[in-house]
Amino acid sequence: MPQLERRELEDLARRALSEDLGEAGDITTKRIVRIDQPGRAEIVAKAEGILAGIPVAETVFHLVDKQLDIVWMASDGDRLEVGQAIAEIAGRARAILAGERVALNFLQHLSGVATLTSKFASICTQHGVRLLCTRKTIPGLRAVQRYAVSLGGGHLHRAGLYDAVLIKTNHERLSGGVSEAVRRAKANPNFEVEVEVETVEEIEEAIAAGADRILLDNADPATVKEAVQATKGRIYLEVSGGMTLKNIAAVARAKPDAISVGRITHSVEAVDMALRVLGPPSGAPR
Repeated sequence: MPQLERRELEDLARRALSEDLGEAGDITTKRIVRIDQPGRAEIVAKAEGILAGIPVAETVFHLVDKQLDIVWMASDGDRLEVGQAIAEIAGRARAILAGERVALNFLQHLSGVATLTSKFASICTQHGVRLLCTRKTIPGLRAVQRYAVSLGGGHLHRAGLYDAVLIKTNHERLSGGVSEAVRRAKANPNFEVEVEVETVEEIEEAIAAGADRILLDNADPATVKEAVQATKGRIYLEVSGGMTLKNIAAVARAKPDAISVGRITHSVEAVDMALRVLGPPSGAPR
């Protein structure tokens, strides 16, 4: 499980709040709700899914008002049912409404990531294959999206261009081919070298050049099966490209070591949620 650093969460939440509140703040609520009026609200699931995003949602509310009292009735990673209460929030009504949309945006999106990841992961797990996420993330949200992927049962690939070597087709074209690209990358022994290929012939060339891992991209199930036979016991094989819930089982049945799916971060459907005002906190004057 990737760790979410407090400073990173606060920076993300601040930017999101600034986008929504601007300099004037919630001008509707300011005209309708007293500055000191107490309130109580709950966050409720309107769709099934896997909950993700509590740390960032809580950060949002506490940046608006650190005195807000939030009681979570579910935990990240829990499966949600329609109508299930997720959290109850008490404190200044203005603050609750000011943080509502931003907090829900994070919760809904990240729960969508965890939910879709779980669907893909359940198929891969049946065949002993690891599901990996990719760098195809929404700009600025990579850390929290990777956190949600882990909650859904997925595994992490490289975090960015800075922490792993992956030689892709463009690198091969710029260096003069697979062998030369691998040779140059291997000059720094601190990282394993993964090579993207599209054919079994390219797999053999990459292995001969000294690659440590193979990424087979955009291959049909027949090619995947052939690639698995060519690499089993020799080198780690990852498969990627165009994976959907309809076609991933056919690839997983061939039993590569891993399948990477960009869809679990770049094309998710949010898990619908709502914040409902219940009234002032218990015992507070109305």
